Amino acid sequence: MEDQEQTSFTFEIDNFLEKESVISSPNFLSGGCEWVVEVYPKGMDSYIDDHLSLALVVANPETLRLGWKRRANFSLVLLNQSGKVLYSGHGFNKLFCAHFTRQGNSKTLPLKKLQEKGFLENNKLIVKVEVKVVEVVDESDVTGNEMLDVDGFQVLYTQAISVNSLFTQYPDIAENFRPKSQLVKTAYMNLLLGLIETLDKPPHSISDTELSNAHSELIELTEAGFKLDWLKKKLNGVYLERKKENVDVSPDQEFKEEINNAKSIAKDLLEVVVHSWNEWKVRLGFAHPHKKSSNAFFNVWYDWSNSDVEVTAIKSIHGTSPTNILSITKLYQENGSTAFEFATLNTTTPSDVRYQKIEKF
Repeated sequence: MEDQEQTSFTFEIDNFLEKESVISSPNFLSGGCEWVVEVYPKGMDSYIDDHLSLALVVANPETLRLGWKRRANFSLVLLNQSGKVLYSGHGFNKLFCAHFTRQGNSKTLPLKKLQEKGFLENNKLIVKVEVKVVEVVDESDVTGNEMLDVDGFQVLYTQAISVNSLFTQYPDIAENFRPKSQLVKTAYMNLLLGLIETLDKPPHSISDTELSNAHSELIELTEAGFKLDWLKKKLNGVYLERKKENVDVSPDQEFKEEINNAKSIAKDLLEVVVHSWNEWKVRLGFAHPHKKSSNAFFNVWYDWSNSDVEVTAIKSIHGTSPTNILSITKLYQENGSTAFEFATLNTTTPSDVRYQKIEKF
């Protein structure tokens, strides 16, 4: 598409503090599409009623071709009568389509701030918007497998409404999200949508397995950087509801059972590892038969290509959660006079599992 010029549009609202319902600007044209700015004095959603909300909206979307999409860079600014900036929201880059024609900031300004004496001069609010359309798509055939970018996450066309609603309700949900790979981001978003879907079900219909998985998934998503305090409260609410219904399940009890089971498995594995590894050290002549091995678990496998034995070890950190202990597939394989020297690798965090090649000598 040809480079589109940036459009600037300003309108004024008199007696703003007396307004209750949404205020719409006159239509204006940018990038071959009509737009309108909507101002919500009491918030655009029922769950956000203590902030003024601002949104850029595609006007008359029904006049556009089937499968239309517009990506726009835009800014939204609020000023008082003297031209003093009360709010400045720059750097918005949003996708508009038939499923979501409205994009903006649900928490633009706290209502208490607007109501402070002298904040608004003569009860007048000035709204300024700048829009530059950077992508125009008109398609006659759109499938549910099409991928869309919603706030930096590539999601299916059929998921776009849910994800867009998520970012509208919780604008800072991914503020601290660390992964940069689009594939990883998509995987995490799918995990989050699945968790939300599970917790939206009636508590009595959620199985023990689903509840346990939900607990683990919430931890994983939080560690990745998502802000999910609201979802944690929802999960706790499910536990409370199940408790009221006399369902014998609780996060503490279930977690304790998982730990006990994992500890039992870990103990058995450790005995095998320590015994076998000590035996190897004695046979190789670099360890005393009664000296204990380090507290580590190994997952060893072999690549028999070209008749050479490739041995790789994974060392899990002492103190990591029992549920994350790596299982052992094989410890060693007798191979004539071949011997292996094990080299440990220091790590800094329980989740930082490193791979170390065992050298032949």
